[in-house]
Amino acid sequence: MDDLRNRSLGELFADLSRDTATLLRKEIELARLELGGIAGRLARRAVFMAIGIVLCIGGMLSLLATATLGVMAMGLSALAASAVVTGLVLAIGGLLVWRGLTAFQAETYMPTETIQTLKDAGQIFRTPVDAAGAAGAPHAGRS
Repeated sequence: MDDLRNRSLGELFADLSRDTATLLRKEIELARLELGGIAGRLARRAVFMAIGIVLCIGGMLSLLATATLGVMAMGLSALAASAVVTGLVLAIGGLLVWRGLTAFQAETYMPTETIQTLKDAGQIFRTPVDAAGAAGAPHAGRS
């Protein structure tokens, strides 16, 4: 505390400016890290959805082949085998799409840690300082 009393106002403002710049750089770094993690999760979930979509397209093609075989052959064995394959492909594809959509909806895509830190930093700057320099202490005459 005595060190602060022996320093000029210019030095104190220079320190404040430097510390504020450091705080902003650290907040930007935190935001980059957080957004990088969010982007990675988005990419992984998009891959699940893409695979699911491809499998669903394959299932639709198989369904068309099933209908074609049914019309051409009118035999149960070819139709039954094709229907089983179609059902499996559609089920697996649908499961993957559902899993990707559920994961997308469950995720928060906001840099929450950065936002909270910025709110906390803003609160520090709004906290009154008493004559002795202690932040958060009530001003004289205030309760």
